[in-house]
Amino acid sequence: TGDWGEPSITLRPPNEATASTPVQYWQHHPEKLIFQSCDYKAFYLGSMLVKELRGTESTQDACAKMRKSTEQMKKVPTIVLSVSYKGVKFIDATNKNIIAEHEIRNISCAAQDPEDLSTFAYITKDLKTNHHYCHVFTAFDV
Repeated sequence: TGDWGEPSITLRPPNEATASTPVQYWQHHPEKLIFQSCDYKAFYLGSMLVKELRGTESTQDACAKMRKSTEQMKKVPTIVLSVSYKGVKFIDATNKNIIAEHEIRNISCAAQDPEDLSTFAYITKDLKTNHHYCHVFTAFDV
C-alpha cells in the first residue's frame, strides 16, 4: 500500500503522458491528486441560478454580478475549496463543516473573471431540481 493507505499503483511519469507540460511544471505530485485533495482558501461570494447555460460566458457573467453585489459587504465568508478528481467540496474555514459538495460529473464549466483574475466560478447541476447554479469565489491571490 502507498502512503495514504491506498493500494500501490504505478503512475506513468507526467512527461510521458503529455509533451506540453513537463513534470517540473505540475503544481502537485500525482499521488496527492489521486489519493488526497488539494485545498485552497478563498472567499465565497455566493451562488446564483443560471437560467441559460452559455459556457464560460455564464460563469463570467455570474462573477461580475456577484463581485458587484458583495462590494459593500464588510465580511465575506472564508472557505476552503477541497478539490480532487472526485469533485469539489467547500468547507467553512472556521468550523470545518462542509457547506457543499459537488461531484465532478455535475460540474459543467469553470472560468476566471476576465475583469479580476482572482475571482472565479464554476457551474453545478442540482440533481433534485435540475437547475444549474454558479458558485463564485475570490482567491487570496491570482
